[in-house]
Amino acid sequence: MSCRSSDILPSLGLDSQLLLSWEGNPGVRAASLPAPTTRPHSPPRAWDRTQESCCSIDEEVTRVAWLNRSNILYAGNDKWSIDPRVRLLTNSPAEFSILIASVDMWDEGLYTCSFQTQAKPHTAQVYLIVHVPARITNISSAVTVNEGSDVSLLCMATGKPEPTVTWRQLRDGFTSEGEYLEITEINRQQAGEYECVTANGVSLADSKRVLITVNYPPTIKDVKDAYPPVGKPALLRCEAMAVPPAEFEWFKDDKHRLFGGLEGLRIRNERTRSMLLIDNVTARHYGNYSCLASNKLGISNASLRLIRTSPCPVQQLVPPTTELEAGCRLGIWIQHVDCAPSLRSGHEGVHTPL
Repeated sequence: MSCRSSDILPSLGLDSQLLLSWEGNPGVRAASLPAPTTRPHSPPRAWDRTQESCCSIDEEVTRVAWLNRSNILYAGNDKWSIDPRVRLLTNSPAEFSILIASVDMWDEGLYTCSFQTQAKPHTAQVYLIVHVPARITNISSAVTVNEGSDVSLLCMATGKPEPTVTWRQLRDGFTSEGEYLEITEINRQQAGEYECVTANGVSLADSKRVLITVNYPPTIKDVKDAYPPVGKPALLRCEAMAVPPAEFEWFKDDKHRLFGGLEGLRIRNERTRSMLLIDNVTARHYGNYSCLASNKLGISNASLRLIRTSPCPVQQLVPPTTELEAGCRLGIWIQHVDCAPSLRSGHEGVHTPL
């Protein structure tokens, strides 16, 4: 009879099935079996046999068994293992096979086919390597910090072979290798989602994301004076970038706080800006206005003006005294022009930390 084995079994992934088989071939003389060998990890290939060897004997087999390390799995038809995943497939003069279903990392190790003849015992050994897909086991939760702080993110992964771990900023594409990502004196441009990706070539990469929120004080921009005539609507706009979002307040002549619904005013606040609307401008609406934006990190203010436009004095386009010959006609015309000054930006205030 003959038995056939691989010195190293294929590198299997989790939940694979492992078939261990001993085959008989009567009438052939015995040959020696090589000792089991080991090798470094390599990318998995389906049923990759590193080396095959064959043993043949011309004596009858009296006993046969499969062992895992020193534990007997099956001895003939008798099951010694209490593991329900292990079962007997074939026990005949030509073959002795068992099957291990749903292979996991604890199944890795040395397997021995042992058989007894009338003359002496024989063994054939194989070594099973189990590959485990890379999986993230621990990752930092969402982080909220003030601008200028240091940030440290952690992403831990397991797998076999040892997986790689890479951090990537989704917005800018910045990458960093390793479990730890250290950011020194973080700024508002570095806020956003960061993705941890781990892979080892066994299965698809595993990934998870962490959101970093960076708080910073308000900065007011995009403020302009307005030049509405009496009886027309007017709009003053104040925009501020801040995290958390800024709260807005409006003042007239730097002393009277304005509220919507009074004196024909409406105030509309959005996430990043506030608008002061006047439906029908009257003389009392003209003057200096202030916009104040604040959050827990600071205050910023800006001044704007509502400026009244008035016609210029009549501009005479012909000399006041003109001498004409008899029979000629004199044409005189005048022109009113808008005396409103050119548009000028409002004056931005200076940020005041709280």
